[in-house]
Amino acid sequence: MSGHRADGAPEHRALELPQPLLLPAVGAVLVLHGGRADSLVPPPLLNLPALRMRPFASALRRDPLLADVLVASVRYRLRGWNGHSADPVQDTRSALEELRHAAGPLPVVLVGHSMGARAALHAADDPHVRGVVALAPWCPPGEPVAHLAGRTIMALHDEADPITSATDTWNHLHRARTAGARVRGIRMPRGRHAMIRDARLWHRLTTACAATVLGLAPPPGAGQSPDTPWSPEPVDAADILRPLS
Repeated sequence: MSGHRADGAPEHRALELPQPLLLPAVGAVLVLHGGRADSLVPPPLLNLPALRMRPFASALRRDPLLADVLVASVRYRLRGWNGHSADPVQDTRSALEELRHAAGPLPVVLVGHSMGARAALHAADDPHVRGVVALAPWCPPGEPVAHLAGRTIMALHDEADPITSATDTWNHLHRARTAGARVRGIRMPRGRHAMIRDARLWHRLTTACAATVLGLAPPPGAGQSPDTPWSPEPVDAADILRPLS
């Protein structure tokens, strides 16, 4: 997915599509990996945050509920968020535009980890984005939420995460719900920030949430929750496993 500009410099392609391209599709998932708060260098060839998300992309492609859904990834120009530049948000918007050119105006769910989840939440104002599945997201206090009205935001976070704050995540969901979003928080029992322990559970719930956002399945555990499934109060992953069995 790379070419050259008129001046001969390599042209960045923000969208990493699978080969062969699944068409026609009923929807699309864009996967966004993590990064750093500040870095103006390109991601290395051995990019561990991107490698961490490959099993999630594989799980999404294998899930029967998503059999007719295109799963692709966002490729960043730079490793960092970089303050007001919010570079991964720009890359996500470019990837969404490239996706429209490649596959048409599909409904999209953004699945992001850490910095990638923050970028996904910012880019959720795109008219084709139905919502976000945020994995151990980076949600600094005061992030914008008004643009999330009408979207579905589902967040998975281990409260022992030493890198990003689950409390900030739950607070973000409260604010997003006040702004008019449908929200659901899932408290993960293990995994911390890297999501390696209980990886299969993270993969399983991520695919279930992505299917929910695209309208292909009800919210995971909706039948077990004493409250409405759209609530900012986090529920334990164990409480929603039975409906997924």
